[in-house]
Formats: sequence, structure tokens, C-alpha cells
Amino acid sequence: MGTRKKSFANGEFYHIYNRGVDKRVIFVDEEEIHRFFQSMVEFNVVDPVGSLYQNSFRQLSGPTPKSEDMLVDIIAYCLNPNHFHIILEQLVEGGISEFMKRLSGGYTCFFNHKNERSGSLFQGKFKAVHIDSNEYLLHVSAYVNLNDRVHVLSGRTPKLIASRSSWQEYMGNGVRGICEKEIILGQFKNIGEYKEFALESLESTRQRKQELKDFDAFLLE
Repeated sequence: MGTRKKSFANGEFYHIYNRGVDKRVIFVDEEEIHRFFQSMVEFNVVDPVGSLYQNSFRQLSGPTPKSEDMLVDIIAYCLNPNHFHIILEQLVEGGISEFMKRLSGGYTCFFNHKNERSGSLFQGKFKAVHIDSNEYLLHVSAYVNLNDRVHVLSGRTPKLIASRSSWQEYMGNGVRGICEKEIILGQFKNIGEYKEFALESLESTRQRKQELKDFDAFLLE
């Protein structure tokens, strides 16, 4: 693999996305969704314990790492059958690149072992778009949180067999959380106001898709 030309700055936000090689399904069932979710927690540490392959088979347990021990803050995510979206804030130098290397590599090892296959699982290097304004951050958070609905509403994915997003975390529905939501929710009076904004933003985004500078990311199927 070549060296990524894009550099990531500490304290900046990025929309990260990728899909399965040849548009293949990368989340066949709920076990695989859970494993990728687990990996987002387990691999988000500055000093990992054990190999990536060993860690990819650990049980998810214990508290989320403290911020000073983490590579990135996860702001929002959506895992769809053959692609994912994540919003990350880099906390340490090289944090996003290291986090994504571990996440992609660890999950590929798990997936290949479980499904008795070999080779690449993802379509090349992950893609990244710098989120360069607060307004953009708010709208991308809505799009990522609700990305599974986008594909259902568009008709491209009539049924999502396995999917998971941070929307339930944002709505306070009692699920275990891994996101730093305050950067988003702190700009609204309450959760209901953010929900209204997000749903309106989703509809607006679908209507104005040609205006989005990284809309290619949203067309991943």
C-alpha cells in the first residue's frame, strides 16, 4: 500500500468512509456489526495491548478509554451492509491513520476468519473529507447518524439486514455509547431540537445532493 497524501490535524473533524471491495457486503449479520463496533472501542488507544488479530477476538468489556489515552474522538457513525461512515476528531498526531489501520486490519482478520476467505475486504484506502466549518459539521452529523435511512428512502437498499448507527446514542435511548456527542448536542436546547434539525437536514440534503462537496461519499452502496 502506498503512503496516504492527506494529512490530518489535531482538533479537526473528518468524515471517514469506505465500502467493501467490488461493493461486496461487509456486515452479513449482527455479530459482524457488533465486532466492528467493538473494534472502534478496542483499537482507539494510544498504546494497544496484544496484536490486532488477538484484540479483534476480545470480548467488549470495561469502560471506554479515557480521552488522554485515545487516538480519536468518535462523533458519529453509521454501519450499513456494504459500507460505513464515521466522523472523527483527531486527538494525537497520526491518530486517524493509526486508528483506521487498526480498525480495517483487525476487522478484515475477523471477517476473513469467520467467513473462510482471504484477501482485501475494503475498497482500497479509506476516504476522508475535512469538515471545515461548524455548519458543515452539524449537517454531516445528521447525515451520518441517519445514513441508513438515506439508502432505504432512496430505494437503493430496500432492506438493511444488518446496520447500526449512533442515532440511538444521540436520542438517549439507553444504548451503550461510544460517541462524543456534546460537540453537536451542546449547540441545541435539547435532544428534541437536534432531532428536528437532523430530520430536516436529512430531507434538505437529499434534495440538494448535487451541492454537497463530498456527495460521492453518500452514494456508497
